[in-house]
Amino acid sequence: MSFRTRRVLFITPFYMLFEFYLLKYIFLLFGGLNDTYLLILTVLIGLLHCGPMFFETKKSTSLGRFLSTVNGVWMWASVMFFIDIVIIYVIGLFVELPLEIIVLMLAIVPLLGIYNFHNAHKLIVNEKTINIGNLSQDINIVHLSDVHFGSVRHKEIIFKIADKLKELEGSCDLAIISGDLVDGSCVVNEDDFSYFKEVGMPIVFTPGNHDFYIGIDNVINACKNAGIIVLDNEQMEFKNLGIFGLTYSIRDKNMPNMDHVVLNPDLTNIIIYHVPYFWEEFSALGFDIQLSGHTHGGQFYPVVNFSNLLFKYNMGLFRNDLGKYLHVTTGVGSMDTPMRWGTDSELVILKLRKS
Repeated sequence: MSFRTRRVLFITPFYMLFEFYLLKYIFLLFGGLNDTYLLILTVLIGLLHCGPMFFETKKSTSLGRFLSTVNGVWMWASVMFFIDIVIIYVIGLFVELPLEIIVLMLAIVPLLGIYNFHNAHKLIVNEKTINIGNLSQDINIVHLSDVHFGSVRHKEIIFKIADKLKELEGSCDLAIISGDLVDGSCVVNEDDFSYFKEVGMPIVFTPGNHDFYIGIDNVINACKNAGIIVLDNEQMEFKNLGIFGLTYSIRDKNMPNMDHVVLNPDLTNIIIYHVPYFWEEFSALGFDIQLSGHTHGGQFYPVVNFSNLLFKYNMGLFRNDLGKYLHVTTGVGSMDTPMRWGTDSELVILKLRKS
């Protein structure tokens, strides 16, 4: 049983309890609903939450992906409805809200949902400039992360990314995926990424934690079949760059042992590490740039605000006193719920220039 499956099974009872009382309060605003019907509705939501994964991990189907998407949208809506009823409750302590106002406040959620869903499926290309002292020639890198290929975002996201990379071939030299190419919610077949073969520029990938959930060998085989270069704790040189891919799994809590890594001081050295951790330590070792993802920037409000508190480097481009850089992308895909608000599904062109 995969880590993701164990996680979903563990949280499902708590999720169902939350849903029961959430729906109970919402229906109370309109006169109430019998607890038996509420329980039946809650059980159906619980089955929707955990049911599809038992089939998707064996063979992904359009029905399983549709149900997973519906569950993801409802999970987001539940959070928004919860915020809504908290606001309604607090206001109700001071004034009595007319039913029309309550309906209007609840109707904001599906309207926001349309925007969130659309925004999550719209790929944005951003550009940022990095000035490097020891750079011998200008180079443009497309940095992307957290594709989260799975039941919610399946082959259509691979097609979108590949098409966008093909558009950038004339202006960019290399694409780097800094982890979580998959999310572990469905089986990964050998040909799932084959559309990347049509991309002219080299694509480099280093695994992140989600890539292990469905079997890292399956992910690596699919990458190699698509012509993607996998750096699994390995180094490579590309033009004037030294690139090291440091694999991250959920068990990695401490600073990795880097004694075996030898950097060429004549190159601009890049480390691909899925999480935006240990930047100061990697900088001290001589890495000029760290490429990370993982945070999704919080993905949607109000989680964006919590993510800013949780992660020291949540999203964006950072420069330290040593003149070294960390870039944390908000990612391309979405985890569990296909919704974005306050963040972009982005590919970022990093324009490396000699300072």
